[in-house]
Amino acid sequence: MSASTTVAARRNRWAVSFADLLLLLLAFFVLLQASGSRRDAMLGQVAQQFGGRVMQPGVEIRAVELFVPGEAMLTDQGRARLSVIARQYAGQAGCVEIRSHGSDRARQRFDDWDLAAARLGAVARALKLDGISQDRLRIRGLDQADGRGGQGQVIRIAPGAETE
Repeated sequence: MSASTTVAARRNRWAVSFADLLLLLLAFFVLLQASGSRRDAMLGQVAQQFGGRVMQPGVEIRAVELFVPGEAMLTDQGRARLSVIARQYAGQAGCVEIRSHGSDRARQRFDDWDLAAARLGAVARALKLDGISQDRLRIRGLDQADGRGGQGQVIRIAPGAETE
């Protein structure tokens, strides 16, 4: 081997090391992407351990979008929105769960629990009028402490568990 070829080979060694680094990075990102599906389940379990709510399929609507402020009377826009949701769930099997969390600062006649219960009842009646049978509707707990900082009361409509 001549001296010029040896010098050229030494000068180009960095390219092999750089190619190794790129392959390792590629493998790392492939593994990272492959483990992404398990990541969501793991994050859900961690959130449950710390008292957080795990996101499930469903619709969350701020109460101010459905009701007259401080009251349990549906507005026309709220009734129309619930009709759309009822049509969506009418064709599905299983029960429909209705939950409330947070509180409405505009309340006047009701305390937090009474207002939340009355609003849940109003949502259930509206869904029943729009074709969801009463035995499929489930009204769940009043989680007042779970209001998300300034968001006010939130009504959640979601597929529920089959067994009761």
